[in-house]
Amino acid sequence: MLLTVLSGMLLPMINAEVSKSGSETAISTIRKFSRKVRGSGIIRTVRDKRYFERGASKIVKKKRTLKSIRRRKEYNQLLKEGKVTEAPRQHGHATRFPSQGIESPQATRPNEEAPVIR
Repeated sequence: MLLTVLSGMLLPMINAEVSKSGSETAISTIRKFSRKVRGSGIIRTVRDKRYFERGASKIVKKKRTLKSIRRRKEYNQLLKEGKVTEAPRQHGHATRFPSQGIESPQATRPNEEAPVIR
């Protein structure tokens, strides 16, 4: 069995070979070929590896981490000096109706007992 290198991985080289018998139609030969290819499993292997992305190297991870640490340090320094104001953190959905002075959704709905003017 031959092996080929595809994007750094060894894959088996599989050849699907089909010969047409005397009274066989072209369509049935194509079907036979398709079954043989499906049975070999090469299409499934290639489709599994289609969107493979190599992970970041240790050096790239380290540089990214150092950059974020440096940025955080600079931001904290600017915050200390008063050049930047810290934005309030937003976690989840806060109850915004009472604090922001917006009417609650029930207050904007028409009262069920009040007559509707048409």
